[in-house]
Amino acid sequence: MTNRFRMLPALALIAVSLSIQTASGAALELTVRHTFNGDPLLLDSLRYQNAAGETLSVTRLSYLLSGFAIERDDGVWVEVPGRDAWMDAGKRRTVVRLDGVPEGKYRALRFHLGPDAKANTADPAKIPADHPLNPNLNGLHWSWQTGYIFLAIEGHYRTGASELKGYAHHLARNPNRTRISLAAPLDLTHDGALLLDFDLGTLLNAPRPLSFEKDGAATHSREGDPVAAALAANLPGAFRVTQVLSAAPAISQPSPVKPLYLPAKFTPYRFTMSGTFPMPDLPRDNPLIEERVALGKALFSETALSRDGSLSCASCHVPTIAFTDSRRFSRGVRGQNGTRNSMPLFNLAWKKSFFWDGRAPSLRAQALMPIEDHSEMDETIDRVSMKLTADATYPPRFTAAFGTPDITAEKLGLALEQFLLTLTAYEAKFDLALRGKETLTDDEKRGFELFMTEFDPRTGQRGADCFHCHGGPLLSDHQFHNNGLAPNAEDPGRFRITKTESDRNKFATPSLRNIARTAPYMHDGRFATLEEVVTHYSTGIHRSPTLDPNLAKHPEGGLQLSAADQRALVAFLKTLSSD
Repeated sequence: MTNRFRMLPALALIAVSLSIQTASGAALELTVRHTFNGDPLLLDSLRYQNAAGETLSVTRLSYLLSGFAIERDDGVWVEVPGRDAWMDAGKRRTVVRLDGVPEGKYRALRFHLGPDAKANTADPAKIPADHPLNPNLNGLHWSWQTGYIFLAIEGHYRTGASELKGYAHHLARNPNRTRISLAAPLDLTHDGALLLDFDLGTLLNAPRPLSFEKDGAATHSREGDPVAAALAANLPGAFRVTQVLSAAPAISQPSPVKPLYLPAKFTPYRFTMSGTFPMPDLPRDNPLIEERVALGKALFSETALSRDGSLSCASCHVPTIAFTDSRRFSRGVRGQNGTRNSMPLFNLAWKKSFFWDGRAPSLRAQALMPIEDHSEMDETIDRVSMKLTADATYPPRFTAAFGTPDITAEKLGLALEQFLLTLTAYEAKFDLALRGKETLTDDEKRGFELFMTEFDPRTGQRGADCFHCHGGPLLSDHQFHNNGLAPNAEDPGRFRITKTESDRNKFATPSLRNIARTAPYMHDGRFATLEEVVTHYSTGIHRSPTLDPNLAKHPEGGLQLSAADQRALVAFLKTLSSD
Protein backbone atom coordinates (compact mmCIF):
# COMPACT_ATOMS: atom_id res chain seq x y z
CA MET A 1 0.00 0.00 0.00
CA THR A 2 1.30 3.48 -0.83
CA ASN A 3 0.30 7.03 -0.02
CA ARG A 4 0.05 9.39 -2.95
CA PHE A 5 -0.62 13.05 -2.40
CA ARG A 6 -0.24 16.16 -4.46
CA MET A 7 2.04 18.89 -3.14
CA LEU A 8 0.31 22.19 -3.90
CA PRO A 9 2.04 25.57 -4.05
CA ALA A 10 -0.49 27.37 -1.87
CA LEU A 11 0.97 25.96 1.32
CA ALA A 12 -0.44 27.01 4.66
CA LEU A 13 2.14 27.39 7.40
CA ILE A 14 2.12 24.54 9.92
CA ALA A 15 3.98 26.05 12.85
CA VAL A 16 6.44 23.74 14.59
CA SER A 17 5.21 24.63 18.04
CA LEU A 18 4.29 23.00 21.33
CA SER A 19 0.99 24.90 21.61
CA ILE A 20 -2.51 24.58 20.22
CA GLN A 21 -5.64 26.68 20.63
CA THR A 22 -8.48 25.08 22.58
CA ALA A 23 -10.69 28.08 23.24
CA SER A 24 -10.43 31.72 24.24
CA GLY A 25 -8.96 32.26 27.67
CA ALA A 26 -5.64 32.42 29.48
CA ALA A 27 -2.40 30.71 28.58
CA LEU A 28 -0.47 28.51 30.98
CA GLU A 29 3.13 27.74 30.10
CA LEU A 30 4.95 24.81 31.71
CA THR A 31 8.75 24.75 31.65
CA VAL A 32 10.43 21.54 32.80
CA ARG A 33 13.93 21.71 34.27
CA HIS A 34 15.79 18.39 34.23
CA THR A 35 17.77 17.79 37.41
CA PHE A 36 19.60 15.06 39.32
CA ASN A 37 19.21 15.25 43.09
CA GLY A 38 18.30 18.92 42.74
CA ASP A 39 21.24 19.96 40.55
CA PRO A 40 20.81 20.80 36.85
CA LEU A 41 21.25 17.69 34.74
CA LEU A 42 24.33 17.72 32.53
CA LEU A 43 24.05 15.23 29.68
CA ASP A 44 26.95 12.90 28.89
CA SER A 45 28.59 13.60 32.24
CA LEU A 46 29.70 10.60 34.30
CA ARG A 47 29.22 12.36 37.62
CA TYR A 48 25.98 11.13 39.22
CA GLN A 49 25.41 8.33 41.70
CA ASN A 50 22.39 6.17 42.42
CA ALA A 51 21.46 4.63 45.76
CA ALA A 52 23.50 1.53 44.89
CA GLY A 53 26.68 3.63 44.66
CA GLU A 54 26.97 3.22 40.88
CA THR A 55 28.38 6.21 39.02
CA LEU A 56 26.29 7.08 35.98
CA SER A 57 25.72 9.49 33.14
CA VAL A 58 22.60 10.32 31.15
CA THR A 59 23.05 10.47 27.38
CA ARG A 60 19.37 10.50 26.43
CA LEU A 61 16.24 11.67 28.22
CA SER A 62 13.12 11.74 26.05
CA TYR A 63 9.47 11.32 27.00
CA LEU A 64 5.84 11.99 26.07
CA LEU A 65 3.26 13.90 28.14
CA SER A 66 -0.52 14.01 27.70
CA GLY A 67 -3.82 14.46 29.53
CA PHE A 68 -3.20 17.93 30.94
CA ALA A 69 -5.72 19.35 33.43
CA ILE A 70 -5.83 21.92 36.22
CA GLU A 71 -8.04 21.80 39.33
CA ARG A 72 -10.15 24.77 40.35
CA ASP A 73 -10.46 25.78 43.98
CA ASP A 74 -13.92 24.18 44.04
CA GLY A 75 -12.43 20.78 43.13
CA VAL A 76 -13.51 20.74 39.47
CA TRP A 77 -10.84 19.60 37.01
CA VAL A 78 -10.55 21.63 33.78
CA GLU A 79 -9.26 19.40 31.00
CA VAL A 80 -7.08 20.65 28.14
CA PRO A 81 -8.23 18.31 25.35
CA GLY A 82 -6.11 17.03 22.51
CA ARG A 83 -2.83 18.12 24.04
CA ASP A 84 0.28 15.96 23.67
CA ALA A 85 3.88 17.02 24.21
CA TRP A 86 7.25 15.52 23.37
CA MET A 87 10.00 16.54 25.77
CA ASP A 88 13.68 15.86 25.16
CA ALA A 89 16.64 17.10 27.17
CA GLY A 90 19.13 16.73 24.32
CA LYS A 91 16.85 18.48 21.82
CA ARG A 92 16.07 21.21 24.38
CA ARG A 93 12.36 20.58 24.17
CA THR A 94 11.36 21.66 27.66
CA VAL A 95 8.28 23.90 27.27
CA VAL A 96 4.58 23.04 26.99
CA ARG A 97 2.04 25.80 26.45
CA LEU A 98 -1.63 25.26 27.29
CA ASP A 99 -3.82 27.87 25.57
CA GLY A 100 -7.47 28.64 26.11
CA VAL A 101 -7.55 27.85 29.85
CA PRO A 102 -10.43 29.71 31.58
CA GLU A 103 -9.26 32.49 33.86
CA GLY A 104 -9.68 31.91 37.57
CA LYS A 105 -8.05 30.40 40.62
CA TYR A 106 -6.64 26.90 40.59
CA ARG A 107 -4.90 24.69 43.10
CA ALA A 108 -3.39 21.73 41.25
CA LEU A 109 -1.97 20.51 37.96
CA ARG A 110 -2.07 17.01 36.56
CA PHE A 111 -0.78 15.29 33.45
CA HIS A 112 0.26 11.81 32.37
CA LEU A 113 3.58 10.42 31.27
CA GLY A 114 2.67 8.57 28.08
CA PRO A 115 -0.20 9.00 25.59
CA ASP A 116 -3.65 7.64 26.32
CA ALA A 117 -4.61 4.15 25.15
CA LYS A 118 -6.34 5.40 21.98
CA ALA A 119 -3.36 7.48 20.86
CA ASN A 120 -0.98 4.69 21.85
CA THR A 121 -2.63 2.27 19.41
CA ALA A 122 -3.38 4.76 16.62
CA ASP A 123 -1.74 4.41 13.21
CA PRO A 124 1.47 6.49 13.47
CA ALA A 125 1.57 6.90 9.67
CA LYS A 126 -1.49 9.17 9.86
CA ILE A 127 0.01 11.71 12.25
CA PRO A 128 1.07 15.11 10.79
CA ALA A 129 4.80 15.64 10.35
CA ASP A 130 5.09 18.32 13.04
CA HIS A 131 2.83 16.68 15.64
CA PRO A 132 4.57 15.61 18.89
CA LEU A 133 3.46 11.99 18.30
CA ASN A 134 4.93 11.72 14.80
CA PRO A 135 7.47 8.89 15.22
CA ASN A 136 9.95 10.42 12.78
CA LEU A 137 9.99 13.53 14.96
CA ASN A 138 10.20 11.99 18.43
CA GLY A 139 11.92 8.64 17.79
CA LEU A 140 9.78 7.05 20.50
CA HIS A 141 7.64 4.50 18.66
CA TRP A 142 7.97 0.71 18.98
CA SER A 143 8.19 0.44 15.16
CA TRP A 144 6.32 -2.67 13.94
CA GLN A 145 4.97 -3.30 17.40
CA THR A 146 2.04 -1.31 18.76
CA GLY A 147 2.57 1.78 20.84
CA TYR A 148 5.07 4.34 21.98
CA ILE A 149 7.95 4.42 24.40
CA PHE A 150 6.63 6.73 27.11
CA LEU A 151 10.04 7.44 28.64
CA ALA A 152 13.54 6.69 27.36
CA ILE A 153 16.48 7.21 29.68
CA GLU A 154 19.86 5.90 28.53
CA GLY A 155 23.46 6.35 29.55
CA HIS A 156 26.59 4.77 30.95
CA TYR A 157 27.55 3.54 34.40
CA ARG A 158 30.34 1.86 36.30
CA THR A 159 30.64 0.22 39.68
CA GLY A 160 33.82 1.25 41.46
CA ALA A 161 36.74 0.87 39.06
CA SER A 162 34.92 -1.55 36.74
CA GLU A 163 34.71 -1.04 33.01
CA LEU A 164 32.20 1.41 31.63
CA LYS A 165 28.87 -0.22 30.78
CA GLY A 166 25.60 0.98 29.30
CA TYR A 167 22.00 1.08 30.45
CA ALA A 168 18.74 1.68 28.55
CA HIS A 169 15.44 2.00 30.40
CA HIS A 170 12.41 2.26 28.12
CA LEU A 171 9.10 2.63 29.96
CA ALA A 172 6.10 1.78 27.78
CA ARG A 173 2.75 -0.06 27.44
CA ASN A 174 -0.65 1.15 28.66
CA PRO A 175 -0.49 -0.20 32.23
CA ASN A 176 2.64 1.92 32.81
CA ARG A 177 1.02 5.21 31.76
CA THR A 178 1.56 7.24 34.93
CA ARG A 179 -0.46 10.15 36.29
CA ILE A 180 1.46 13.03 37.82
CA SER A 181 -0.49 15.29 40.23
CA LEU A 182 1.14 18.40 41.65
CA ALA A 183 -0.02 21.14 44.01
CA ALA A 184 0.05 24.37 42.03
CA PRO A 185 -1.67 27.47 43.50
CA LEU A 186 -2.50 29.58 40.45
CA ASP A 187 -4.50 32.71 39.74
CA LEU A 188 -4.76 32.90 35.98
CA THR A 189 -5.84 36.52 36.10
CA HIS A 190 -2.16 37.37 36.58
CA ASP A 191 -0.17 34.12 36.83
CA GLY A 192 0.68 32.32 33.62
CA ALA A 193 3.67 30.02 33.96
CA LEU A 194 4.94 27.18 36.11
CA LEU A 195 8.51 25.98 36.50
CA LEU A 196 8.70 22.22 37.12
CA ASP A 197 11.60 20.00 38.08
CA PHE A 198 11.91 16.46 36.75
CA ASP A 199 14.52 14.90 39.02
CA LEU A 200 16.24 11.80 37.67
CA GLY A 201 17.87 11.12 41.00
CA THR A 202 14.40 10.53 42.44
CA LEU A 203 13.34 8.55 39.38
CA LEU A 204 16.18 6.07 39.88
CA ASN A 205 16.27 6.03 43.66
CA ALA A 206 12.96 6.53 45.48
CA PRO A 207 10.79 5.00 46.71
CA ARG A 208 12.10 1.93 44.87
CA PRO A 209 15.90 2.18 44.42
CA LEU A 210 17.29 0.73 41.21
CA SER A 211 20.71 -0.84 40.69
CA PHE A 212 21.91 -1.51 37.15
CA GLU A 213 24.07 -4.39 38.30
CA LYS A 214 21.52 -5.99 40.61
CA ASP A 215 18.19 -5.18 38.93
CA GLY A 216 19.26 -5.04 35.28
CA ALA A 217 20.72 -2.49 32.89
CA ALA A 218 17.73 -2.47 30.54
CA THR A 219 13.98 -2.68 30.49
CA HIS A 220 11.57 -2.78 27.58
CA SER A 221 8.58 -2.94 29.92
CA ARG A 222 7.53 -6.51 29.33
CA GLU A 223 4.67 -7.64 31.53
CA GLY A 224 5.81 -8.22 35.09
CA ASP A 225 9.20 -6.53 34.65
CA PRO A 226 10.18 -5.17 38.11
CA VAL A 227 12.44 -2.47 36.63
CA ALA A 228 9.53 -0.96 34.69
CA ALA A 229 7.35 -1.24 37.79
CA ALA A 230 9.94 0.62 39.86
CA LEU A 231 10.21 3.42 37.30
CA ALA A 232 6.43 3.82 37.20
CA ALA A 233 6.32 3.86 41.03
CA ASN A 234 9.08 6.48 41.25
CA LEU A 235 7.72 8.82 38.56
CA PRO A 236 5.04 10.68 40.59
CA GLY A 237 7.62 11.83 43.12
CA ALA A 238 10.17 12.84 40.48
CA PHE A 239 8.15 15.90 39.36
CA ARG A 240 7.51 18.96 41.48
CA VAL A 241 6.46 22.56 41.01
CA THR A 242 9.27 24.91 41.98
CA GLN A 243 7.99 28.33 40.98
CA VAL A 244 4.87 30.20 39.84
CA LEU A 245 5.65 32.95 37.36
CA SER A 246 3.82 35.89 35.80
CA ALA A 247 1.76 35.63 32.64
CA ALA A 248 3.12 33.61 29.77
CA PRO A 249 4.25 35.69 26.79
CA ALA A 250 2.00 35.85 23.76
CA ILE A 251 2.93 33.64 20.83
CA SER A 252 4.22 35.64 17.90
CA GLN A 253 2.83 34.34 14.63
CA PRO A 254 5.58 33.70 12.08
CA SER A 255 5.10 34.92 8.55
CA PRO A 256 3.62 32.36 6.15
CA VAL A 257 6.19 30.41 4.17
CA LYS A 258 6.08 31.41 0.52
CA PRO A 259 7.24 29.12 -2.29
CA LEU A 260 10.49 30.30 -3.85
CA TYR A 261 10.55 31.29 -7.55
CA LEU A 262 7.34 29.45 -8.46
CA PRO A 263 6.72 29.75 -12.23
CA ALA A 264 3.38 30.99 -13.58
CA LYS A 265 2.60 27.55 -14.99
CA PHE A 266 3.65 24.30 -13.35
CA THR A 267 2.59 20.72 -12.72
CA PRO A 268 2.37 19.49 -9.11
CA TYR A 269 4.46 16.36 -8.53
CA ARG A 270 2.84 13.24 -7.07
CA PHE A 271 5.04 12.17 -4.16
CA THR A 272 4.83 8.43 -3.53
CA MET A 273 5.69 6.60 -0.33
CA SER A 274 4.71 3.57 1.71
CA GLY A 275 1.46 3.69 3.62
CA THR A 276 3.40 2.58 6.69
CA PHE A 277 5.87 5.49 6.60
CA PRO A 278 5.37 8.47 8.94
CA MET A 279 4.36 11.70 7.25
CA PRO A 280 7.46 13.60 6.05
CA ASP A 281 8.02 17.29 6.68
CA LEU A 282 8.57 18.32 3.07
CA PRO A 283 10.04 21.80 2.53
CA ARG A 284 7.22 24.32 2.39
CA ASP A 285 9.27 26.88 0.46
CA ASN A 286 10.11 24.35 -2.26
CA PRO A 287 6.85 22.52 -3.12
CA LEU A 288 7.41 19.59 -5.44
CA ILE A 289 6.62 20.35 -9.09
CA GLU A 290 7.43 18.17 -12.08
CA GLU A 291 9.40 20.86 -13.91
CA ARG A 292 11.78 21.34 -10.99
CA VAL A 293 12.13 17.60 -10.30
CA ALA A 294 13.02 17.01 -13.96
CA LEU A 295 15.64 19.76 -13.85
CA GLY A 296 17.13 18.31 -10.67
CA LYS A 297 17.31 14.89 -12.29
CA ALA A 298 19.19 16.33 -15.27
CA LEU A 299 21.59 18.21 -13.01
CA PHE A 300 22.22 15.05 -11.00
CA SER A 301 23.79 13.44 -14.09
CA GLU A 302 25.46 16.62 -15.39
CA THR A 303 29.27 16.34 -15.60
CA ALA A 304 29.60 20.13 -16.03
CA LEU A 305 29.26 20.32 -12.26
CA SER A 306 32.87 19.06 -11.97
CA ARG A 307 36.04 20.95 -12.85
CA ASP A 308 37.21 18.69 -15.67
CA GLY A 309 33.83 17.41 -16.81
CA SER A 310 34.58 13.87 -15.66
CA LEU A 311 32.17 13.53 -12.72
CA SER A 312 28.52 14.06 -11.93
CA CYS A 313 26.55 13.37 -8.77
CA ALA A 314 25.56 10.05 -10.37
CA SER A 315 29.22 9.02 -10.61
CA CYS A 316 29.29 8.35 -6.86
CA HIS A 317 25.56 7.66 -6.50
CA VAL A 318 24.70 5.18 -9.25
CA PRO A 319 20.93 4.65 -9.59
CA THR A 320 21.23 0.95 -10.45
CA ILE A 321 23.02 0.13 -7.19
CA ALA A 322 20.80 2.09 -4.78
CA PHE A 323 22.66 5.34 -5.48
CA THR A 324 26.03 4.19 -4.15
CA ASP A 325 29.24 3.40 -6.07
CA SER A 326 30.36 0.02 -4.62
CA ARG A 327 33.74 1.49 -3.64
CA ARG A 328 35.18 1.69 -0.18
CA PHE A 329 36.02 5.36 -0.78
CA SER A 330 34.52 7.54 -3.48
CA ARG A 331 36.86 9.04 -6.06
CA GLY A 332 37.36 12.69 -6.98
CA VAL A 333 38.08 14.50 -10.25
CA ARG A 334 41.74 13.48 -10.32
CA GLY A 335 40.99 9.87 -9.51
CA GLN A 336 42.06 10.30 -5.89
CA ASN A 337 40.27 8.43 -3.13
CA GLY A 338 38.23 10.29 -0.56
CA THR A 339 38.02 9.33 3.10
CA ARG A 340 34.42 8.10 3.40
CA ASN A 341 32.05 5.69 1.77
CA SER A 342 29.39 7.02 -0.60
CA MET A 343 26.03 7.09 1.22
CA PRO A 344 22.95 5.67 -0.54
CA LEU A 345 20.35 8.26 -1.52
CA PHE A 346 16.75 7.36 -0.75
CA ASN A 347 14.06 8.29 1.79
CA LEU A 348 15.86 11.56 2.37
CA ALA A 349 12.58 13.42 2.93
CA TRP A 350 12.62 12.07 6.50
CA LYS A 351 16.13 13.26 7.38
CA LYS A 352 17.07 16.56 9.03
CA SER A 353 20.86 16.53 8.55
CA PHE A 354 23.10 15.06 5.88
CA PHE A 355 26.52 13.47 5.33
CA TRP A 356 28.02 10.92 7.70
CA ASP A 357 28.80 13.71 10.18
CA GLY A 358 25.59 15.71 9.69
CA ARG A 359 27.35 18.87 8.59
CA ALA A 360 24.65 19.85 6.06
CA PRO A 361 21.36 21.07 7.61
CA SER A 362 19.30 20.58 4.44
CA LEU A 363 19.32 18.69 1.15
CA ARG A 364 19.75 21.89 -0.84
CA ALA A 365 22.89 22.69 1.16
CA GLN A 366 24.19 19.12 0.93
CA ALA A 367 23.73 19.00 -2.85
CA LEU A 368 26.10 21.92 -3.44
CA MET A 369 28.92 20.95 -1.08
CA PRO A 370 30.50 18.19 -3.25
CA ILE A 371 30.70 20.61 -6.18
CA GLU A 372 33.11 22.91 -4.35
CA ASP A 373 34.93 20.21 -2.38
CA HIS A 374 38.52 19.98 -3.69
CA SER A 375 38.59 16.22 -3.11
CA GLU A 376 35.36 15.67 -5.04
CA MET A 377 34.21 17.82 -7.99
CA ASP A 378 36.60 20.72 -7.27
CA GLU A 379 34.54 23.35 -9.07
CA THR A 380 33.03 26.72 -8.15
CA ILE A 381 29.34 27.49 -8.29
CA ASP A 382 30.04 30.59 -10.40
CA ARG A 383 31.81 28.50 -13.05
CA VAL A 384 29.04 25.91 -12.99
CA SER A 385 26.47 28.66 -13.55
CA MET A 386 28.43 30.00 -16.51
CA LYS A 387 28.81 26.56 -18.08
CA LEU A 388 25.12 25.76 -17.71
CA THR A 389 24.09 29.19 -19.04
CA ALA A 390 26.21 28.58 -22.13
CA ASP A 391 24.43 25.26 -22.71
CA ALA A 392 21.33 26.09 -24.80
CA THR A 393 19.27 23.36 -23.11
CA TYR A 394 19.48 24.69 -19.54
CA PRO A 395 18.09 28.28 -19.57
CA PRO A 396 14.68 27.05 -20.85
CA ARG A 397 14.66 24.34 -18.18
CA PHE A 398 15.36 26.89 -15.46
CA THR A 399 12.59 29.10 -16.86
CA ALA A 400 10.15 26.20 -16.69
CA ALA A 401 11.22 25.37 -13.14
CA PHE A 402 11.70 28.87 -11.68
CA GLY A 403 10.04 31.38 -14.00
CA THR A 404 13.30 33.01 -15.17
CA PRO A 405 16.36 31.64 -17.03
CA ASP A 406 19.03 32.92 -14.64
CA ILE A 407 21.07 30.17 -12.96
CA THR A 408 22.10 30.74 -9.34
CA ALA A 409 23.48 28.65 -6.51
CA GLU A 410 20.13 28.82 -4.71
CA LYS A 411 18.22 27.49 -7.72
CA LEU A 412 20.75 24.72 -8.26
CA GLY A 413 20.25 23.64 -4.67
CA LEU A 414 16.46 23.81 -4.88
CA ALA A 415 16.33 21.73 -8.08
CA LEU A 416 18.70 19.06 -6.82
CA GLU A 417 16.81 18.96 -3.52
CA GLN A 418 13.56 18.25 -5.34
CA PHE A 419 14.95 15.34 -7.32
CA LEU A 420 16.56 13.83 -4.22
CA LEU A 421 13.31 14.11 -2.27
CA THR A 422 11.55 11.92 -4.84
CA LEU A 423 13.93 8.97 -4.30
CA THR A 424 11.98 6.58 -2.11
CA ALA A 425 12.49 2.90 -1.28
CA TYR A 426 9.73 0.87 0.35
CA GLU A 427 8.77 -2.21 -1.69
CA ALA A 428 11.13 -4.96 -0.53
CA LYS A 429 10.38 -8.63 0.07
CA PHE A 430 9.92 -7.89 3.76
CA ASP A 431 7.26 -5.25 3.03
CA LEU A 432 5.44 -7.68 0.76
CA ALA A 433 5.61 -10.34 3.46
CA LEU A 434 4.00 -7.97 5.96
CA ARG A 435 1.08 -7.62 3.52
CA GLY A 436 0.83 -11.36 2.92
CA LYS A 437 2.14 -11.19 -0.65
CA GLU A 438 5.43 -12.96 0.06
CA THR A 439 6.53 -15.63 2.49
CA LEU A 440 9.70 -15.41 4.52
CA THR A 441 11.84 -18.52 4.90
CA ASP A 442 12.44 -19.99 8.35
CA ASP A 443 15.89 -18.38 8.46
CA GLU A 444 14.45 -15.00 7.45
CA LYS A 445 11.74 -15.27 10.12
CA ARG A 446 14.35 -16.14 12.74
CA GLY A 447 16.45 -13.20 11.55
CA PHE A 448 13.49 -10.83 11.95
CA GLU A 449 12.87 -12.20 15.46
CA LEU A 450 16.52 -11.53 16.34
CA PHE A 451 16.37 -8.08 14.75
CA MET A 452 13.38 -7.05 16.87
CA THR A 453 14.44 -8.67 20.18
CA GLU A 454 16.56 -6.94 22.81
CA PHE A 455 19.59 -8.52 24.41
CA ASP A 456 18.55 -8.83 28.05
CA PRO A 457 19.54 -12.15 29.68
CA ARG A 458 17.80 -10.98 32.88
CA THR A 459 14.43 -11.52 31.18
CA GLY A 460 15.56 -14.37 28.96
CA GLN A 461 15.80 -12.21 25.83
CA ARG A 462 18.87 -12.85 23.70
CA GLY A 463 18.21 -11.04 20.45
CA ALA A 464 20.35 -8.87 18.19
CA ASP A 465 19.00 -5.51 19.43
CA CYS A 466 19.03 -4.02 15.91
CA PHE A 467 15.71 -2.20 16.29
CA HIS A 468 17.05 0.44 18.68
CA CYS A 469 18.87 2.24 15.86
CA HIS A 470 17.23 0.64 12.82
CA GLY A 471 13.63 0.25 13.91
CA GLY A 472 10.48 1.37 12.12
CA PRO A 473 9.62 1.25 8.43
CA LEU A 474 12.43 3.67 7.56
CA LEU A 475 14.96 1.31 9.22
CA SER A 476 16.93 4.20 10.72
CA ASP A 477 16.52 6.57 13.65
CA HIS A 478 18.43 9.25 11.68
CA GLN A 479 20.59 9.95 14.73
CA PHE A 480 24.34 9.74 15.34
CA HIS A 481 25.88 6.82 17.20
CA ASN A 482 29.21 5.31 18.12
CA ASN A 483 28.55 1.73 17.04
CA GLY A 484 31.73 0.22 18.43
CA LEU A 485 34.07 0.49 15.44
CA ALA A 486 37.77 0.64 16.22
CA PRO A 487 38.36 4.42 16.02
CA ASN A 488 40.42 6.26 13.45
CA ALA A 489 42.02 9.36 14.97
CA GLU A 490 41.94 11.12 11.60
CA ASP A 491 38.16 10.87 11.37
CA PRO A 492 36.36 11.49 14.70
CA GLY A 493 32.97 11.74 12.98
CA ARG A 494 30.36 14.10 14.38
CA PHE A 495 32.94 15.56 16.78
CA ARG A 496 34.65 17.28 13.85
CA ILE A 497 31.50 19.39 13.36
CA THR A 498 30.26 19.99 16.91
CA LYS A 499 33.59 19.93 18.79
CA THR A 500 31.63 18.24 21.59
CA GLU A 501 33.54 15.39 23.20
CA SER A 502 30.39 13.28 23.57
CA ASP A 503 30.10 13.25 19.75
CA ARG A 504 33.53 11.71 19.19
CA ASN A 505 33.40 8.69 16.86
CA LYS A 506 29.68 9.09 16.21
CA PHE A 507 28.35 8.76 12.67
CA ALA A 508 24.92 8.92 11.06
CA THR A 509 22.78 5.80 11.21
CA PRO A 510 22.17 4.64 7.62
CA SER A 511 18.90 3.03 6.63
CA LEU A 512 19.03 -0.73 6.24
CA ARG A 513 16.78 -0.57 3.20
CA ASN A 514 18.63 -1.83 0.11
CA ILE A 515 21.40 -2.98 2.43
CA ALA A 516 22.20 -6.02 0.28
CA ARG A 517 23.01 -3.68 -2.63
CA THR A 518 25.09 -1.02 -0.90
CA ALA A 519 28.32 -2.80 0.06
CA PRO A 520 30.88 -2.01 1.37
CA TYR A 521 29.58 -0.96 4.79
CA MET A 522 30.19 1.66 7.50
CA HIS A 523 31.31 5.25 6.98
CA ASP A 524 34.72 4.10 5.77
CA GLY A 525 33.62 0.97 3.92
CA ARG A 526 35.71 -1.25 6.18
CA PHE A 527 33.37 -4.26 5.91
CA ALA A 528 32.94 -5.89 2.52
CA THR A 529 30.00 -8.15 3.37
CA LEU A 530 26.93 -8.30 5.58
CA GLU A 531 28.48 -11.31 7.27
CA GLU A 532 31.38 -9.13 8.40
CA VAL A 533 28.95 -6.49 9.70
CA VAL A 534 27.03 -9.02 11.79
CA THR A 535 30.28 -10.52 13.11
CA HIS A 536 31.32 -7.02 14.23
CA TYR A 537 28.20 -6.64 16.37
CA SER A 538 28.55 -10.18 17.68
CA THR A 539 32.21 -10.21 18.71
CA GLY A 540 33.99 -7.07 17.49
CA ILE A 541 32.58 -4.19 19.54
CA HIS A 542 35.30 -1.74 20.61
CA ARG A 543 34.50 -0.09 23.94
CA SER A 544 35.02 3.64 24.40
CA PRO A 545 33.42 6.41 26.50
CA THR A 546 30.97 7.36 23.72
CA LEU A 547 29.89 3.83 22.77
CA ASP A 548 26.12 3.83 22.37
CA PRO A 549 24.47 2.67 25.63
CA ASN A 550 22.41 0.07 23.77
CA LEU A 551 25.69 -1.56 22.72
CA ALA A 552 27.60 -0.82 25.92
CA LYS A 553 25.11 -2.90 27.92
CA HIS A 554 26.17 -6.03 25.98
CA PRO A 555 28.91 -8.44 27.09
CA GLU A 556 32.55 -7.82 26.23
CA GLY A 557 32.95 -7.93 22.46
CA GLY A 558 29.25 -7.85 21.60
CA LEU A 559 26.14 -10.00 21.34
CA GLN A 560 27.93 -13.35 21.10
CA LEU A 561 25.42 -14.64 18.52
CA SER A 562 25.70 -18.25 17.42
CA ALA A 563 26.80 -19.01 13.86
CA ALA A 564 23.24 -20.09 13.02
CA ASP A 565 21.77 -16.86 14.37
CA GLN A 566 24.30 -14.79 12.46
CA ARG A 567 23.30 -16.55 9.24
CA ALA A 568 19.61 -15.99 10.02
CA LEU A 569 20.17 -12.30 10.68
CA VAL A 570 21.98 -11.88 7.36
CA ALA A 571 19.15 -13.73 5.61
CA PHE A 572 16.62 -11.29 7.05
CA LEU A 573 18.71 -8.24 6.15
CA LYS A 574 18.69 -9.37 2.53
CA THR A 575 14.89 -9.19 2.48
CA LEU A 576 15.09 -5.40 2.96
CA SER A 577 16.27 -4.58 -0.58
CA SER A 578 13.95 -3.51 -3.39
CA ASP A 579 14.37 -3.27 -7.15
